[in-house]
Amino acid sequence: MYDKIIIIDFGANSTQLVGRRVRELNTYCEIVPFNKLPSDTKGVKGIILSGNPASIVPNVAAFKEELAAFGGELPKLCICDASENCSCSDWGKSCTSDVLTPEGLSGLDDFLTECGVAKNWTPASFIEQTVKELKESLGNDKVILALSGGVDSSVTAVLLNKAIGKNLTCIFVNHGLLRKNEFENVLRDYEHLGLNVIGIDAREKFYSALAGVTDPEQKRKIIGKGFIDVFDEEAKKIEGAKWLGQGTIYPDIIESISVTGKVIKSHHNVGGLPEKMNLKLVEPLRLLFKDEVRRIGRELGMMPHLINRHPFPGPGLGVRLLGAITPERVHILQDADDVFISALREWGLYDKVWQAGAILLPVQSVGVSNDARTYENAVALRAVHSVDAITADWAQLPYDFLAQVSNDIINKVQGVNRVVYDISSKPPATIEWE
Repeated sequence: MYDKIIIIDFGANSTQLVGRRVRELNTYCEIVPFNKLPSDTKGVKGIILSGNPASIVPNVAAFKEELAAFGGELPKLCICDASENCSCSDWGKSCTSDVLTPEGLSGLDDFLTECGVAKNWTPASFIEQTVKELKESLGNDKVILALSGGVDSSVTAVLLNKAIGKNLTCIFVNHGLLRKNEFENVLRDYEHLGLNVIGIDAREKFYSALAGVTDPEQKRKIIGKGFIDVFDEEAKKIEGAKWLGQGTIYPDIIESISVTGKVIKSHHNVGGLPEKMNLKLVEPLRLLFKDEVRRIGRELGMMPHLINRHPFPGPGLGVRLLGAITPERVHILQDADDVFISALREWGLYDKVWQAGAILLPVQSVGVSNDARTYENAVALRAVHSVDAITADWAQLPYDFLAQVSNDIINKVQGVNRVVYDISSKPPATIEWE
């Protein structure tokens, strides 16, 4: 059991950043909405109220009795997401508005010292504690894991394999929205891990369900349901399977549910499973940020190219292919994306950006090819710098690099005659276009 800090979120923009800063100080923390306080208060050493005076003060009375359950003597720190002076003196030891500054981080560190936390939360300790908890909770049960080939599900697979070994079956679904040749490459990459992996080609199932659908949220829901259906079918083939493992991480949870009730976007791997599956959910990474997952993977000794692989959305190219999804349009996007990603590797830029990919736009534009007029597709390129996907800045890639990629896509990918580069940051934009 770790000593931990509870961060009570009143809707502040900086709450997740506060959580990351606490973790960086080797202290485990959990972020909870002010209206959903945890019932288990074991190990809680302190409380951080994250919001602003306008949001914290009116709501304090509403959860005063619940807050008392943590113990009246717990230190409390108020971190305000506002420029004005905080009037929460009755509830906070002190106030700060910027944990990015040395002074803010130092003040946070002082608060943790006052709380008496051991500051012993590290990748090694996380692995040891998580494997122990998995062994206790899973016992001799069988688990099927939704494997995507990305760092999140890869680390999840290794952790589960470390805990239950042969009782883990990994399932990798080709929904037809993967990158070019990714299905074959991922299956080959996992050979060294000794995992039991089953590859399923379900392209036709997904293409059929997505035919004519253009609404982004509807796409995500259809793809999510498709995964559930495929896993339900496969679960019936694995005698004794009782759990479904998923590589859900904290940003997925944050973007799916907020204290304000406004959903940024739904994630296909967030939420309860249909009762028909008769499977319980195990998500060992659900409280980790992306950078923490990578550190866990390195501690586990996983190959660098698996750990450093760019994040890839669960719905795959389905959220990078704007408009109707057809096999022909998927093929165009796969080819354009492959040119872009291959060039990033060739130029030594792949590891210098956090995430990159191509987006096929639902517009066509006039062009000229072989002295003839063309009316073909436009492709947008997206590359960003980030740490945890909560915020992101567009990557200022070299002009000569962008010029070469543009020319290569237009000359090599049939059906594309225009390439643009996305220079939007998050917020206000999101990393993905849908």
